[in-house]
Parts: sequence; C-alpha cells; structure tokens
Amino acid sequence: MTEKLYYVDGEIRTFTARVLSCEECKGAWEVVLDRTAVFPGGGGQEADSGILAGQRIIGMREADETVFHIVPAPIELGSEVSGEVDWALRFPRMQGHSGEHIFSGTVHRLFGGENVGFHMGEQYMTLDFSVELSAEDIAECELEANRLVWSDEPINSLLPSPEQLEHMEYRSKKELTGRVRIVEIPGADTCACCAPHLHRTGEIGLVKVLDSMRHRGGTRIILACGDAAYRDYALLHKVNAHISSSLSAPRLETDEYVARVMRESEAKHAEITRLKREILALKTDALPVTEGNLCLFEPDMDTVTLRELVNAAVERCGGICAAFTGADGDYKYIIGSKSVDLRAAARDINTAISGRGGGSSAMIQGTCKASRADIERYFSK
Repeated sequence: MTEKLYYVDGEIRTFTARVLSCEECKGAWEVVLDRTAVFPGGGGQEADSGILAGQRIIGMREADETVFHIVPAPIELGSEVSGEVDWALRFPRMQGHSGEHIFSGTVHRLFGGENVGFHMGEQYMTLDFSVELSAEDIAECELEANRLVWSDEPINSLLPSPEQLEHMEYRSKKELTGRVRIVEIPGADTCACCAPHLHRTGEIGLVKVLDSMRHRGGTRIILACGDAAYRDYALLHKVNAHISSSLSAPRLETDEYVARVMRESEAKHAEITRLKREILALKTDALPVTEGNLCLFEPDMDTVTLRELVNAAVERCGGICAAFTGADGDYKYIIGSKSVDLRAAARDINTAISGRGGGSSAMIQGTCKASRADIERYFSK
C-alpha cells in the first residue's frame, strides 16, 4: 500500500520517498514508493505527471491501493528519492475538480439532482445530472457556486473511520468499499473523492457554465473553472472584439448588430432568389424549341439554378439538354432528357467530354475537363 500524500494535502509539490520495488514493464520501469504526492488518476481526473529521481514520469497507474510510477530507466531498490509534481498540470485540474464539487453540491442542495456522470477535459468539464434544470435554475446554481468560491471556504480532506463514515451524509456516484476519503466544503458539499483538491475555495477563482442541454431525462452541463474559465473568457473576448470591430458595434451590443446583419442578409438573399428566378424565366423563354439537343453554357450560374434551367429546357428539346457552368477544363455539368436513357448513355458522354459523373435515367451530373468547342461539337451531332 502506498501512502497517498495528495489525500491529505493536494498542494504538496515536492516530496521524498523510499523505493519499495522497481520492475521492468514494456520497455519502461514501474516504481512503487512508500509514499507519493503524484496522483495516478481517478474520479474523472487524469493522472498527474512530474519528475521522480530526475526522470520524467511517463505514466501512472494504481492497483490494490498501490501506486505505480512509470519511468524510462530503473531506480535503485531501497534508495531514497525526491519527487516533484507537475504543478502547471495539477493546479488547473484541482481548480476544475474543486469547482465541480461546489457546483454539483449546489445542484444537489437546491434541486435534489445527483451527479450521474463526470468527465474532465483540459478546457472544460462535462457534468450529467439526474434532474432537468431550466436556464434560470442553472444561472441560480452558477451564482450560488461563485458566492461559495468568493467566500474562500476551507476545503477539507477527511479519512473517517468506518464507524464515523456510517454516520456521515455524503454524495457518492457508486457504492464504495474499503477506506473512503471524503472531501468536505462547508456550506457547499460533502462528497467521496479520491482526487487531490485545493486548500480553499478562493483558489478556484471562477465557476462558469459554458453550455447546457437535456440529456437522458436530466441535464448535461459544460463547465469551466479557474484557469480554464479565464482562458475561455479571454478567447471569447478576443472573438467578440473582432466582431465588434468588424460591425462597428459596442462590445456589449454585438448580438443585436449580428441579428440586424442576419436580417439584412436574409432580405438580400430573398431578393437575389427572386432575381434569379426572373433571369431563369427570361433565359428559358429565350431557348429555342428543337427536336435535337440543347447545349447551354452559364459560366457563373450555381448548380441549383442550373438544374432548374435544365428542368425547364428539357420541355423544349426532343433530345438532350446539357448545361455547363465554369470555364474550359473545369466545368460542372447537369444533363437532362425526356427521351434518352442518360444512365445508359453516361459512359459515352463522359468519355467524349473528359467527364466524371452519373445519376438517373432522366438526369446526370458531374464534372468535365473538355473545352467548350469540343463539348458543343459532341452535342451538335
């Protein structure tokens, strides 16, 4: 069994320990110490990294209360070694995990919701609750959680005896056996947890809900705390500043300006659609009526409008209507007919115009590399 220093104090950065075992495993060495401050992962939080006896710790695992440190080279059995936790990695993770306890405890206290799922990433955490929460409920929980952060309460790590544990009320996501560690935040939460935590709530800095959605009859919350929340806000501010500058909008009114631009864009799109239909009608009316083929070139026409042109044109020709958009060597085509089986003819057509494409018996579409002159020559037959 390894003494877990992070159980008692999550802010220990350096420590000394004695090597109890060192065994080779898959090209590296698994080292067991009599005690460690390096967290092997668990409870939704990833494993720490750090330095052990001058070597970078490249992996961690735990089995039967024993913590294994994976390093590139062996360390002398029985020697006393120094270890160091990667603080830049550990601290923001503790901010997130301690903040999650406060938020989950607040949801439980205010709305009776159980945390039934938890995943911690480097940028945000995903929390699943057993109850449906409205936007107002979530805002209330967020504000209450931040008030508990700002009150700078102590975060206590407890290792109660089995007898003491029987009389304690605490949250837990699963049935627990053996020694149970309890993380207690006065006025906020009491929860079983194996991960390292901060000394005080004030170190969390900020708890921010980034998003929420209904999930399996409950609510999924996307949450960021501390450093992650700051980075999210900094990026959001940068993006908003760019939008503000682009629209000449006050930074707290960008949503209104974006909504206005969207309305104007929709109006312009509707007008463009109307004009396209007018142009399409004029082009259709100008097409000759023929028993043969029609070959049309519309260099700047989008494929949706080109398809509508072909649909109209096949009513005016007895053979094939072939329409092309683009330029020599880079055409997109749509070909339609009411009298020719185009699925059967597609191979011959594509061979003749250096094309690739297919479709139904009534219409095919694709691309081709032939010149306009070669295309017109083929369809004039």
